[in-house]
Amino acid sequence: MAENKFKWYVLRAISGKENKVKEYIESALVTSSLFKEYVSQVLIPTEKVVALRNGKRTIKERNLLPGYVLVECNLTDECYPLLRNIPNVLGFVSESKNSTKPAPVSQTEINKMIGNVDETDIEQQLDATFLVGEKIKVVDGPFNGFNGVIQEILADKHKLKVVVTIFDRQTPLELGFNQVEKE
Repeated sequence: MAENKFKWYVLRAISGKENKVKEYIESALVTSSLFKEYVSQVLIPTEKVVALRNGKRTIKERNLLPGYVLVECNLTDECYPLLRNIPNVLGFVSESKNSTKPAPVSQTEINKMIGNVDETDIEQQLDATFLVGEKIKVVDGPFNGFNGVIQEILADKHKLKVVVTIFDRQTPLELGFNQVEKE
């Protein structure tokens, strides 16, 4: 079987069940020779997100496309029902009632979805968004424990201009996103 017959397709899954679908296909690849012949790999595109939990930075993975699973396969008449009838699978993306097979996804789109993310970008991202006038608490640095109000958001620098009260005086500070949390 020629390698160029394998193309990427997108399975629609019940949201929250993407990992179950992936595990099912991966276990079928080990046990079923039919799956081995038609399916080469299964992916769930995720991104790493930095979040503050109780003043500590944690990195967690978040699903980029909830409800979708990427499958590289040779979608023949034998393979189509194998994938379509997996538990928690709703169908293929671009599948219609009139067409017999779904359209494959281009390799460039797949490369965009599974591209590598620079680790420095990950550390500067946060799961929270900030608003001007919002009350925050400083959780890192020399002003740890002080409360303040956001005056300006410098999104390109990943910093906030904050006013905190120190000894009954308003003091402006410039703090990184990872140094504060919402009150």
